[in-house]
Amino acid sequence: MIDIEKIQSTSGIIGSSDGIRQVLEMIAQIAPVDITVLIGGESGTGKEMVAKAIHKFSRRAQNEMVTVNCGAIPAGIIESELFGHKKGAFTGANEDRKGYFETANNGTIFLDEIGETPLETQVKLLRVSETGEFIRVGDSKTLYTDVRVIAATNKDLMELVEKNKFRQDLYFRLKTVQVDLPPLRHRVEDISLLVERFALEFTRGNDIPYRGFVPDSIRVMKNYNWPGNVRELKNFVESILILQKGLRITMEMVEEKLGSFQQIRNENLPVLVNQSSEQAERELMLRQLLLLRQDVNHIKDLIGGSNSPNTHPTNVSFFPPEENTRLQDHMHIDEEGQKLVRDDAIGDMHLEDLEREAIVRTLQYYNNNRRKAAKSLGMSERTLYRKINDYELGRKNKLPKSLNE
Repeated sequence: MIDIEKIQSTSGIIGSSDGIRQVLEMIAQIAPVDITVLIGGESGTGKEMVAKAIHKFSRRAQNEMVTVNCGAIPAGIIESELFGHKKGAFTGANEDRKGYFETANNGTIFLDEIGETPLETQVKLLRVSETGEFIRVGDSKTLYTDVRVIAATNKDLMELVEKNKFRQDLYFRLKTVQVDLPPLRHRVEDISLLVERFALEFTRGNDIPYRGFVPDSIRVMKNYNWPGNVRELKNFVESILILQKGLRITMEMVEEKLGSFQQIRNENLPVLVNQSSEQAERELMLRQLLLLRQDVNHIKDLIGGSNSPNTHPTNVSFFPPEENTRLQDHMHIDEEGQKLVRDDAIGDMHLEDLEREAIVRTLQYYNNNRRKAAKSLGMSERTLYRKINDYELGRKNKLPKSLNE
């Protein structure tokens, strides 16, 4: 298998998150094998970059890779563009013309936004991808091309199949191997690397002084949802560097540029949430309550022998050290009952419900990676597995209706 470090250094795919590492490993496995590949992912996640990496490390690397945006070609001429046409086939066809499949012979053809292709054209795509045979528009002669097909889409093709908007046979042909790119909001740990790369490339290419981004400005960017993914982030970095030319980019500059967030990603919560600061504080308390339940014996030792309201854990391992001060602002010791969390802040919920919700949300945040979830929750993997069985969570990890409303 090809070294993934080599793939990353030569392809321009940036990131060290688990999601990107999985994509790089997939590229290393499938690039040398001459099979059809389907790349899935939201718009702006870098599907074309992955296609180029697959071609670059394939046995066809010395030949051309032809990129076709199927969504940008009008339905009336898409077959002529893909398969070529014969002179006189239609008004304006003054000479024979090769199509993209013929041009890509012995190389790779990348069909971007394949879900936008008309149904009548999909029949011909199925044939050429299976046998290499095609016919130019206006001709009767069957031609042959030897190409590797890589397709990409930001749509759910199976859903389109069910709605009779995409051919099932073509779908299964394209999905010989599928590579799914994670959206930027699911790999926020890569944002600082992406920002640095985009900033350096842009400032060097345009002779603009670059003094960097302060850490708090990166933190704000990590909290943003980035619906346009990596493409939006790149455009944002370039735009703010032009507007703040020669200055170090501060948190205030980023906040002003981004404007109001559509979704706030609270660093202390395992999911993206649409909620007020009061609701966010409530969620913080839920997670802290889970920790306190796990360490109940230790807490009893700290509190049981003292009547002082100030005797309470001061170094909570559930959070990073820099968050401990913020956490203490949301904790309160009741002098009479020595309660660590106010009843009115919790509401009418049972302790088991709170624990179950915290486990579910943490699993969702880590894409069902139980090792990472157990580490975040401060428990052993064995304990987490037992609690998953006790709460009958399985692999679905969906919030109960009452907690999700």
